[in-house]
Amino acid sequence: MLTLEHLSLQRGTSQLLTDASLTIHAGQRVALVGANGTGKSSLFALIRGELQPDKGDLFLPGGIRISHMAQETPSSPRSALDYVIDGDRELRAVQQALAEAEAADDHPKMAQLHQRLDDLHGYTAESRAAQLLHGLGFAQGELNQPVSSFSGGWRIRLNLAQALMCPSDLMLLDEPTNHLDLDAIVWLEDWLRQYPGTLLLISHDRDFIDRVADHVVHLDQQKLTLYRGNYSAFERLRAERLSQQQAQYAKQQQRVAEIESFVRRFRAKATKAKQAQSRLKELERMELIAPAHVDSSFSFTIPESDKISNPLLVLKQADLGYSADTPILRQVSINLHPGSRFGLLGPNGAGKSTLIKALAQGSTLLSGQRTQGEHLAIGYFAQHQLDALDLEATPLLHLQRLSPQESEQSLRNYLGSFGFHGDEALSPVKRFSGGEKARLALAIIAWQKPNLLLLDEPTNHLDLEMRQALTMALQAFSGAVLVVSHDRHLLKSTVDEFLLVADGQVVPFDGDLADYERWMSEQRRQTSQETTAEQSRPKSGESAEDRKARRRAAAEARQQLSPLKKKQRDLEARVDQLQTQLKALEAELADPALYEAVNKPRLTELLRNQSQQAQALAESEEQWLLLTEEIETLEQDLLAE
Repeated sequence: MLTLEHLSLQRGTSQLLTDASLTIHAGQRVALVGANGTGKSSLFALIRGELQPDKGDLFLPGGIRISHMAQETPSSPRSALDYVIDGDRELRAVQQALAEAEAADDHPKMAQLHQRLDDLHGYTAESRAAQLLHGLGFAQGELNQPVSSFSGGWRIRLNLAQALMCPSDLMLLDEPTNHLDLDAIVWLEDWLRQYPGTLLLISHDRDFIDRVADHVVHLDQQKLTLYRGNYSAFERLRAERLSQQQAQYAKQQQRVAEIESFVRRFRAKATKAKQAQSRLKELERMELIAPAHVDSSFSFTIPESDKISNPLLVLKQADLGYSADTPILRQVSINLHPGSRFGLLGPNGAGKSTLIKALAQGSTLLSGQRTQGEHLAIGYFAQHQLDALDLEATPLLHLQRLSPQESEQSLRNYLGSFGFHGDEALSPVKRFSGGEKARLALAIIAWQKPNLLLLDEPTNHLDLEMRQALTMALQAFSGAVLVVSHDRHLLKSTVDEFLLVADGQVVPFDGDLADYERWMSEQRRQTSQETTAEQSRPKSGESAEDRKARRRAAAEARQQLSPLKKKQRDLEARVDQLQTQLKALEAELADPALYEAVNKPRLTELLRNQSQQAQALAESEEQWLLLTEEIETLEQDLLAE
């Protein structure tokens, strides 16, 4: 599917890849990981043809269809639904040609285009696009709103839906979970696991990678290393590899020291000169092993306030929101004590940020009591913290303004633990990426020694190494923590209790994140049933004859439903069987020995079988999708009865 051979890539003065090689097979789901700035997005641009390698080659099959997730969305008057369907460019071209043929009254051309439209499943395009939008959190009433009416985060969701809508053999997704809540992330995981093509994704969400990826490519020291398995497997395998490398490095260094010592002692002696030259040649031939190291530059702690109160902060019977007439949350009561560790769960827009703002500043408190302890020291992280940074100031200057008496060296040492080394501590913030700004905002918060941390999506823009460092710092922090995050690893590792924010209330959630996923699934099911019932409800003024005709149609639907559901179950079993067979083929194709010349006949046979199985899987899934839509339509008729 995708092969890189001895490829080198440079952007500006940065050398991203040097003599890198990689092979990705059809149907694999591969996560691309590595520190920010190592070239992950540049590799995507290379695959899309937007960049050319400085050396080496990149091979893709001819005619391959590539779908990718755009990072910016223009302000457009097009509706959200139309914007998503635009992702299927071939479908749009056929629709345009059909409109022209109809205008010209060209019936033969119209018949041909209608057949092509059917081949492209154009008649189900709107329902498929709507399903994508619903899965990503858009309400039914938002589908026809213009793209320009949505905020930046929701436009990114539209880009993701458009990428999913595009028929593709290879899909490239760059940070698809940014701006998604947990509900949408879980839905996306399910969708991607069913995607029949090859998936290449960049993500800093380790739980997301664990659930979606079956291979990991690590960009490190300008090389690409492929690991089989998900992110947890990658961590384990890489640790083992680094341990072995360190042992080999130590052994080699001992040999180097022995050779150099021998040469120093005997080079001048005629009787030993030949042996000394031999040792020098051995040293020249030796391929030096790099010392093993984990290249994360982040390791920090969060200093705590010298004084503390108990309780730290209390909300009692509080109504929260932005208008006294329409509070978002009612009768909220929370006690935050030293050592409290709460995670907030709930659908997007339910009021999690509203609650954090009430705790942090009282800005959304409409009624009730907010009582803070005498020695309360809040560290509040929200997205607006990044906007509040002085773009002209340096990280060092930001801290000097807070602590003018502190020595410059002490401040620079502290900034180094957040990855701001050398000149980076003296660079103006306006040059920073989103991840660097988020790191600086966290550094500023931690420097002020809080005893209560209120964190609203603190991991947005942070790479995996910084997320891990933040997780470890929160584990060691003995103050109180209340956090909203879609990073499940962070939540599982740092909080003890969950609060559910939903339906205008804040209540304890009795369960873990797996229980919350089941709760979300049940909520989606109920919402779907309510929507279907609403659509099926008889309109006012419906005549007796209309009701009779509707009931007759529903009876016919019931007669058709049973055999269709049996066929649906058969197709589901067929899809499962084909997926199992494909995975077995992929496992066999992953064997490096298979690509030796002697095994070429077997390789050809396996690739042919893989292509046939993939085609059969795609056809079966398409049949299942169409059949499911037909069943859903009939079930709506039954609800109308």
